[in-house]
Amino acid sequence: MKVYNIDDDQISNFLNERILEEAGLASDIRSFLSAEDVLAYMQQDCEENLPDIIFLDLNMPMMNGWEFLDILMQHKNVLKDKCHIYILTSSLDISDTARSKEYDLVSGFIHKPLKLEDVQLILSEIEDQAG
Repeated sequence: MKVYNIDDDQISNFLNERILEEAGLASDIRSFLSAEDVLAYMQQDCEENLPDIIFLDLNMPMMNGWEFLDILMQHKNVLKDKCHIYILTSSLDISDTARSKEYDLVSGFIHKPLKLEDVQLILSEIEDQAG
């Protein structure tokens, strides 16, 4: 399974990678420090570089998570049911949780830090959808 972490904090990305490895998702984990880097990478070869799961931070400089989602929504038909996006944020703002429901591509909203139980629940949900 291909997983992308998008967070401008290197420590958060490192911790997320360790949790994903512990959950058995060590096959292809890539971390990016900006949403722009992910978009550039995905545009190189969209089919090949399309991840199964994206963990997306909201509060990042330059392009925040909402702006990233706005761009992805332009490609909703390609991404829907192929790429599961989980907002992973330290934000406790209730309006962020509500806003995330406006994006069809967002599969869930998780408060940092990412925990093994979160990943296990996500894997279970994806398996049930594929099932």
